[in-house]
Amino acid sequence: MAARWRYWTQHALTGEILHPALPCSEVEFGRELNGPGSFTGTLAPRFVKANVDTLIPRIALLYVEADGYLRWGGLVWSVEAENDQYRVEAAGWSSYLTKRHDSHGNLNGRGPYTYGDPCQIIRDIWAYAQEQPDGNLGVVVDPTTSSAKAGTPEERWESHWYETPVLGDLVDDLVSEDGSPQYTNHTEYQSNDSVKRRILLGYPRLGARRTDISFRSGVNIVSAPPVAYSGDDYANTIIATGSGEGTATRFAVNAVRDGGLRLESVLALPTVNGNDALGRRAVAERKRHQIIGDVESIQVRHHPAAPIGSWQIGDDVQVQVNNQWVSWSGWSRITAESIRPGAGDGGEDAVTLTLQRADSFHYGAPEVA
Repeated sequence: MAARWRYWTQHALTGEILHPALPCSEVEFGRELNGPGSFTGTLAPRFVKANVDTLIPRIALLYVEADGYLRWGGLVWSVEAENDQYRVEAAGWSSYLTKRHDSHGNLNGRGPYTYGDPCQIIRDIWAYAQEQPDGNLGVVVDPTTSSAKAGTPEERWESHWYETPVLGDLVDDLVSEDGSPQYTNHTEYQSNDSVKRRILLGYPRLGARRTDISFRSGVNIVSAPPVAYSGDDYANTIIATGSGEGTATRFAVNAVRDGGLRLESVLALPTVNGNDALGRRAVAERKRHQIIGDVESIQVRHHPAAPIGSWQIGDDVQVQVNNQWVSWSGWSRITAESIRPGAGDGGEDAVTLTLQRADSFHYGAPEVA
């Protein structure tokens, strides 16, 4: 059964409800890993003309609600004519930082950072953005901590005012490397019916391995592309490096003969100090690289096996695809979603999930022994 959807807007600074129920059509929205996610929809010109104050970019916040739960929230960035409709475009909370700069330097004295926790720096970036006049979006960043490090005594993490760095770019840099924290945007009602705008921070990963939901052909998968089998990421030999410099660098090689050409991949783990730990990581990495076959996306429907809203960005889920080309089963990680209310067969909601192989990632805490 399709969910009952409602779209409404709120003033970004005062919290005033601008419109309780926008008559949006052709809606598509969703969240993503390490990004803001997006919303698009259309409105009739006569509605926009009669309610011009409800969708002003830089003022209006837009929410998607279904069955009393908030499914998405963000800032309206564009309302423009398209054919005989007005197209509305919005993006999640973190998109706000793309329009903000560090004009004081080092986040107004919070930096520079030496061996700083990227999670704390991300919180400081948001605190700096929201302490400026008319800058408080009311976004709360999770108190997550990590063992990742930003900045060294020789090269501190700094933000120079004369370079006018974009705050969104600073966050992107902090989550761009392997082993960095991860984030997504989240919106929910609080107990007093007010809205909580939240940045979910995860370390060593965002999301969880889910055994309570799954996606299977013939059950809740409507369609899926052919399974991709590529040798680009395949390796039967892992060359792992650990801590140290030059000839003192920790070094391990794990290789198997599997009837094919020797294909190598390098695994750099500068925080791993022990040869045993480095060897274990090399074995695990080699096993992951020997698994080929990937399902990059699936279209699913609302179903008790995985109702809309039951998953979180970053979750690992069991996926089983059977079609005329192949049968495939494995753990996949949800990295993005696209929801189109009422756009499926029979008026069902159409949901497309973007996936990555879950067993190609190492989610454990960094080994230092």
